[in-house]
Amino acid sequence: MINCIAIDDEPLALRQMVSYINKTPFLNLIGEFDSALAALDFIKNNDLCLMFLDINMPDMNGIDFVRTLKIAPKVIFTTAYSEYAVDGFKVDAIDYLLKPISYADFLKAAEKARERIHGINSESNLLKSNDQYLFIKSDYKIFRINLAEIKYIEAQREYLNIYIENQKPVLTLMSMKKMEKFLPSEQFMRIHRSYIVNLDKINVIERFRIIFDDSVYIPVGEKYKAEFQKFLDDNFLL
Repeated sequence: MINCIAIDDEPLALRQMVSYINKTPFLNLIGEFDSALAALDFIKNNDLCLMFLDINMPDMNGIDFVRTLKIAPKVIFTTAYSEYAVDGFKVDAIDYLLKPISYADFLKAAEKARERIHGINSESNLLKSNDQYLFIKSDYKIFRINLAEIKYIEAQREYLNIYIENQKPVLTLMSMKKMEKFLPSEQFMRIHRSYIVNLDKINVIERFRIIFDDSVYIPVGEKYKAEFQKFLDDNFLL
């Protein structure tokens, strides 16, 4: 997790930034402030990796504030004024977000920060695999995941969420294409551009939707229906 703070003198803008941070799995919000000066002592006394910082604030310009810090965390600037972009990058800002900020733009900038801070390379996140388990990196931890316990895998942009029986999902930076290479094809099938399912875990199918529980309905994409139908014809009495 990346410990971060948000600083903005506009209440609505600050609330939006806090909302975006809280919905991003690899970010951990540890403080929110309505001015740079209010955040100064907190930055000096806490383990902080990243700040989302507004440039135009009444007490001190955000760029000038970063220059005052002897040891500054990584910064992503937010502002309504595009003319500050060049000055922002002079203080080694990771990114510069122009208001109004969409979540897609926010997430793209956050991912750049994650790569810069952790040096994450998706090619190294799967450490080892065989026909029984995978070793997967997720943030600072390494998880051993038994293949037999995986229910399904869901793609979320550049990330995969691995859903496991009786455990919390494991989020890792990896492509579906790469993950497919390490999963036994007789046990796992890609049934949608965003989903791989463990065939051994399928109990209920309704109109080309796989039902894992009352709240999870996974559709079979048009591109994958023929292969999935063949699996059904070969394995089920219909």
